[in-house]
Amino acid sequence: MAKSSFDVNKLLSQMTLEEKIGQLVQFNASLFGSSAAEITGPLEKLGVSSEQLKNVGSTLNFKGAGEVIALQDKHMKEDRNHIPMLFMMDVIHGYRTIYPIPLGLGASFDPELVKECSEMAAKEASAGGVHVTFTPMVDYVRDARWGRVMESCGEDPYLNSVMGAAQVKAFQGDDLSDDDRLATCVKHFAAYGGAEAGRDYNTVEISERLLREYYFPAYKACIDAGVTMLMPSFNSLNGVPSIANKWLMKKVLKEEWGFEGVVISDYNAIGELKKHGITDDMKKGAEMAFDCGCDIEMMSSAYINHLADLVREGRFSEKMIDNAALKVLELKKRLGLFEDPYHGASVEKEAAVCLTSEHRAISRRAAEGCAVLLKNNGVLPFSKSVKKIAVIGPLATTNEMKGSWSCNGENEDCITVYQGIKNLLPNAEVVTAQGCGVEWDNFDRSGFDEAVELAKSADAVVLCLGEYQKYSGEGNSRIDICLTGVQDELAKLITAATPNTAAVVFSGRPLVLKALDSHAPAILEMWWPGSEGGNAVARLLFGDANPSGKVPMSFPKALGQCPIYYNHPSTGRPKMTPEEVHQGYASNYIGEGNLPLYPFGHGLSYSNFVYETLELDKTTMTKDSEIKVSITVYNDSDVVGKEVVQLYMHDLWASTVRPIQSLIGFEKIELGARERKTVTFTVKETMLRFYDAECNFISEAGEFTLSTGCADNLLLTKSFTLEN
Repeated sequence: MAKSSFDVNKLLSQMTLEEKIGQLVQFNASLFGSSAAEITGPLEKLGVSSEQLKNVGSTLNFKGAGEVIALQDKHMKEDRNHIPMLFMMDVIHGYRTIYPIPLGLGASFDPELVKECSEMAAKEASAGGVHVTFTPMVDYVRDARWGRVMESCGEDPYLNSVMGAAQVKAFQGDDLSDDDRLATCVKHFAAYGGAEAGRDYNTVEISERLLREYYFPAYKACIDAGVTMLMPSFNSLNGVPSIANKWLMKKVLKEEWGFEGVVISDYNAIGELKKHGITDDMKKGAEMAFDCGCDIEMMSSAYINHLADLVREGRFSEKMIDNAALKVLELKKRLGLFEDPYHGASVEKEAAVCLTSEHRAISRRAAEGCAVLLKNNGVLPFSKSVKKIAVIGPLATTNEMKGSWSCNGENEDCITVYQGIKNLLPNAEVVTAQGCGVEWDNFDRSGFDEAVELAKSADAVVLCLGEYQKYSGEGNSRIDICLTGVQDELAKLITAATPNTAAVVFSGRPLVLKALDSHAPAILEMWWPGSEGGNAVARLLFGDANPSGKVPMSFPKALGQCPIYYNHPSTGRPKMTPEEVHQGYASNYIGEGNLPLYPFGHGLSYSNFVYETLELDKTTMTKDSEIKVSITVYNDSDVVGKEVVQLYMHDLWASTVRPIQSLIGFEKIELGARERKTVTFTVKETMLRFYDAECNFISEAGEFTLSTGCADNLLLTKSFTLEN
């Protein structure tokens, strides 16, 4: 579509104050019903009239092109200015064709895969009438108890930044008026992932230095990538809810970063200022949020009922309302809605583009690329010549593997593990038994005997374990992140019955898998893999695909280690020798130590990758120069595979305590049998900067190390010096 020539300034000049404010309001699609009787109750609860509803500028929580077209037609007839509504949706990891959850995408360490998945989602969602997606969620996470870690790319700010920016660029493309593109909204600003004790919506108390060093970078990366919108977080940050936090929203976002896009509240966030104990007056809430630069209020009625009075009373000028409304109108113009209010959506197009074989293939490749082989004692890959395969466990035959926030995806669209193996090996005998349940309070062991007997009779056993699909996502914090119910007991019995067993774990977070690790010969983490999960599992287990994912968030040995993360600062008494630990001189957990079970960056392959050399082109850097780092990797096997080459940096001496390692670069490469490749990274002085005690962003002269491997298993290391 050609760029719109529509004059939004002229339109704005013709609008009343109340009509302009209407553009700053978003309500659920259910409020825009076809008859007054359907909407009277909900509107009365909000304190909104049907006349006010005609001015509302955007909506959410709708389903499909048919509903979008009907709602848009109705709205365009009722709105005096015939301004199309914006339709927004949480297209987090797919629209109808679901790909792995964002934490899984983080495990891929593959921005090109993220691009392919995001473009597919944009194509399907736009056909279904979506204009804006509330994606990416780039909240930095350290505590696996928090249910929404599944929406993040993990515990590293650089990885989060790269993946978030990739999503923004892929969803939006070069032209938002393109029918196959969506505007994006980065969330949740800021530090929503720092919720105390991993409890959703909980308070966040973090120093400014930590905010800037770990929590802010990914939001800023998305802004630099051109994200259209931004959503403040629900939580209070250092005592002030984000939606009303002047330091966060005005000083950092607007003044320092220069963000000029649309800011939208989270669901009823302004209304929740009352629950925070900030104000019991919705008018005051509207004043606080608008003063902090919130342009659109989602699902509360402070703006629509009070902004006009605040203008008339002189608290805000009408010019300020104009500026906010103009941003919304400009977004509609960029999307081409004044020429095509449906943005190319149609029932026929939606049916044609969703869940196609091409899109399913993308979903399957994504599930394969995101899977992490945590452990393998030589069991995998299974031979495809096996005659009898037992698929056992509470997740063996379930199609509930799309995960939370899967938009319009349906469970029945997902391929089960049992189906996937039968699809891959049609001539093999594939049998199944559940063994036990997956719910946290299900301790029924009555299925153990059947499962064990089936395992004994099989040539290979696929043991499908994990957490219930609904146990991760928003509002789903867990007090215990072990395998639920009696799954560990079942796993111990099955692995004792036959050594040719591989455990496949499905989850929306890292789980405590120490017990499983102690007896399972192989463990494959699939996260929530999406529509093609079962087919991907089969191909991975039987060698048609080679695992290449890496851990994006550390797996603890025990719950008591949470929050656990690789890029922690060293203490004055780090763990040293066993004698020092015994004497209590080291900062160490009794019984478990400090290290995770599977660290950030860990992930095995059927290939044997050998890191041969790490070379620096110079050992001294000035602030105006750079260092080239060359890492050579050799595939010492006959199996083609992909490896994530990771580059870590450590600042040995600085004025504030620095993390023991920081990821500063990665590249995913494919190596053929007996093939050798060299990956080159460029290290610049800006990559060595940090925030000092006064929050100045600086680098300091001194010694640094560069290493490759994974966070807790650095294979090669070289040093260099930064001079003044």
